[in-house]
Amino acid sequence: MHIGVCRISAHLPVATNLKEKRQVVRSLTARLRNQFNVAVAEVDHNDLWQRLTIGVCCISNDTSHAHEMMSKIVSFVEEFSGDLVLLDYETELITGV
Repeated sequence: MHIGVCRISAHLPVATNLKEKRQVVRSLTARLRNQFNVAVAEVDHNDLWQRLTIGVCCISNDTSHAHEMMSKIVSFVEEFSGDLVLLDYETELITGV
């Protein structure tokens, strides 16, 4: 079993309050879950309305598939409807679990 983990940090220039941020977070996490069948959660900067950090996790039986999934997820977030600007991301593959 191989686990792909990704931490994505983004800036939300259009958000002027936490309510607007939550709408973007809900939309993004729902789309990631539906399109890639992964686990997604907001993991940091919960009270900052223009910062977003989410964690994404997938499980696969092939390391190349897990790596490919993480790459596609980062690309998807980069292209996400112009509501956010990708600042940084970290991916990690945990193998042999």
